[in-house]
Amino acid sequence: MSQEILEANLKKLKTSLEQFAARPIQNCIKGKWLAASDSSTFSNYSPIDNSKIGEVAAGTVEDVVKACHAAEEAFDSWASISGKQRRELLHQVADSIEANAEKIALVESWDTGQPLRFMSKAAIRGAENFRFFADMAPNARDGLSLPAQQHMNYTLRQPIGPVGIITPWNTPFMLSTWKIAPALAAGCTVVHKPAEWSPCTATLLAKIIHEAGLPAGVVNTVQGVGEVAGKALTEHKAIKAIAFVGESSTGSEIMKQGAPTLKRVHFELGGKNPVIVFDDADFSRALDAVVFMIYSLNGERCTSSSRLLIQKTIAKDFIEQVKKRVFALKLGHPLNPTTEVGPLIHRKHQEKVASYFEIALREGATIAAGGKKADLEGKGCFIEPTLFTNADNSMRIAQEEIFGPVLTVIEFEDEEEAIEIANSVRYGLAGYVWTGDVGRSIRMGRDLEAGMIWVNSENNRHLSSPFGGMKSSGIGRDGGDYSFDFYMESKNVCIATNVHSVPKLATS
Repeated sequence: MSQEILEANLKKLKTSLEQFAARPIQNCIKGKWLAASDSSTFSNYSPIDNSKIGEVAAGTVEDVVKACHAAEEAFDSWASISGKQRRELLHQVADSIEANAEKIALVESWDTGQPLRFMSKAAIRGAENFRFFADMAPNARDGLSLPAQQHMNYTLRQPIGPVGIITPWNTPFMLSTWKIAPALAAGCTVVHKPAEWSPCTATLLAKIIHEAGLPAGVVNTVQGVGEVAGKALTEHKAIKAIAFVGESSTGSEIMKQGAPTLKRVHFELGGKNPVIVFDDADFSRALDAVVFMIYSLNGERCTSSSRLLIQKTIAKDFIEQVKKRVFALKLGHPLNPTTEVGPLIHRKHQEKVASYFEIALREGATIAAGGKKADLEGKGCFIEPTLFTNADNSMRIAQEEIFGPVLTVIEFEDEEEAIEIANSVRYGLAGYVWTGDVGRSIRMGRDLEAGMIWVNSENNRHLSSPFGGMKSSGIGRDGGDYSFDFYMESKNVCIATNVHSVPKLATS
């Protein structure tokens, strides 16, 4: 049955891919689909079988400048329409995403290598992002009443202006909506630069947005490489803020590039997130969560729990159960419904992840499962789900973000040591704690250096909660009103009641 479903999915996909093979993916600027200004392109390949998907416009500095001017020209009119109108338009975008969810999921799975079982949910989550922020749009400008004795203070918010949004190659459609939806709800216009390794669904999103009725220039999409198109976007004076999801080192470069124009930045960067399992935890639930949060989405997610910190009293049994699960994971074609782990995004990334196998052995760790490249009939960018044991926190496999289906196990004695190990990395995005002790859960939530802590749970998304990291894992927060804090300026208005004494100078 699974083979039949795979063949049916491939048949559906073929129709969707025809548009990408027929002509190069183009930029969308001021509502028009355009080739790069110098007609240059780059090739895009599927990591499943290394087949060519098509050519993609290699956006130039000139293209980015055009897009920034388009966003600047469209800003005043978009910012001035009512929040109710924006809500209606963004709901239309959500409706269209839902109507095209199967196509989006199939294309994204083929473009990124992510299993369809996850991408189908990611497309629906994209619609949820637009609906959530659409409903916030009518009240986006609301502020506070702050009365004083002789003055009336009140605050209001206004959109910051045109913004640049640079999105990554892992779950690119959902993460693009996670950034673009609140920007539009706030009244900002957008220039979107998708990752060059996953360009396809950004084109689908741009088409959906324009067909939903958003005015030309409100959302502009420029494909291309970061060193050219991304750099031009972060440096352009019309862009008031940059929202970026990606590597910490790239975030640092973006800060430098935006400094001369004093750009506001919002970064969701790397992570080396711990999942800490104490001996009083619910063993089976913790086991499920540990395996899911590193091996789902091919391990290519910023919030994956890539370090398992396990209390020594249960370490032997727990590690053995994890090992059995890792060997049982179904590696295969991502459009097959039984597949749990697909190929990594790109050959270069496959090589990066695979390099840690030798590093682990050289540093004295044990490869308890996996540790090899794999393929699908001799093709693709596959990596075996991998488990490192006998590791300590000084090793590179415990300190560096591998960003693949690779779990590093470190044992600890007590709560104090667990906190020390968990915090002894440069990252601070997420942390997961499994314990039956309520007091301990409170202490861990307080003491872990991470922007998000889940206790007795896998990563569970709540759209109104703040999403973001500490240390090298990011700046700022997404989610609910926290997103508006980034995309909007808060203004205070102070009005006198005319009963206070005004200071005087130079009176006769």
